[in-house]
Amino acid sequence: RRSSGWVIGRVAGAPIILAPSWLLAAVVLTLLFAPTVRSWSPGLGGRVYAVALVFVVLLFASVLVHELAHGLVARARGQQPQEFVLTLLGGHTSFGVAAPTAGTNALVAVAGPVANLVLGGAFLAAANAVGTGSLLGLMLFAGAFSNGFVGVFNLLPGLPLDGGAVLQSAVWAATGNRHTGTVVAAWCGRVVAVGVFAWAFVLPFAQGRQPQLTDAVWGALIGAFLWTGASGAMRGARTQDAVDRLTVETVGHRAAAVGHTDSVAHASSVAAAAGADDVVVLAPDGRPAAYVDRAAAAGVPAHAAGTTPVTS
Repeated sequence: RRSSGWVIGRVAGAPIILAPSWLLAAVVLTLLFAPTVRSWSPGLGGRVYAVALVFVVLLFASVLVHELAHGLVARARGQQPQEFVLTLLGGHTSFGVAAPTAGTNALVAVAGPVANLVLGGAFLAAANAVGTGSLLGLMLFAGAFSNGFVGVFNLLPGLPLDGGAVLQSAVWAATGNRHTGTVVAAWCGRVVAVGVFAWAFVLPFAQGRQPQLTDAVWGALIGAFLWTGASGAMRGARTQDAVDRLTVETVGHRAAAVGHTDSVAHASSVAAAAGADDVVVLAPDGRPAAYVDRAAAAGVPAHAAGTTPVTS
């Protein structure tokens, strides 16, 4: 099903969706970033919130570039994107099917961070050309920082981050087992999540100071996102592994087939010869039409089994 939200465009045949939770993220991040803008330009007054909102829009634009890079590379490799979604905690790209090979999985994953790093370099060059003494230069520098952060952070080796997908692909290629790669990368994602929590809450106390509000909020949001995503990837891997192991033989019963005019005795001998417990009855046109009730067949007296048709 399509994610809820507003469709603001289409790329590579897939809609770009702005989730309702994005509005909450925009408001919260604007309020959190406003003090930083005020420290940059004390004379802005109430306009600091407008400038902070511009930074937030730049941040989510960086996330959108990141997701579009995933989708475009995936499509070039034969994997059609279904939707690009901007949400409270960033964004995600959905695909109709999983990557067919470890190589494709790794290329699609690394495309997002590479796009952000390239865009961050362009912002940084523009900021240096304008000069960081002006508000425009500071905003360009903020764009460089946001893209650099999104790019580098997503390269950390743990699911659901892109670096985790690269790690998953490496283990998958080495072992020949996608499930093993996903489990390893998901556990690494949990380690990264704990590391983010520790950075936000434990490190300040170890240094003898109180955690800053901004760091605490970011640490809680990102840490929770990573832990939830890693746990979800692990559950998905177990489910997919169980599905991959399903075969007709593991879920079905071996059966022998007899005609609709054959007797119960004949059916029993055919089943015994085939090593089957169940008997399927064929219709006059040769199609499977029914199966013999074991208890009912066992209740037919031995002297009557040779003259009792299975249809009775």
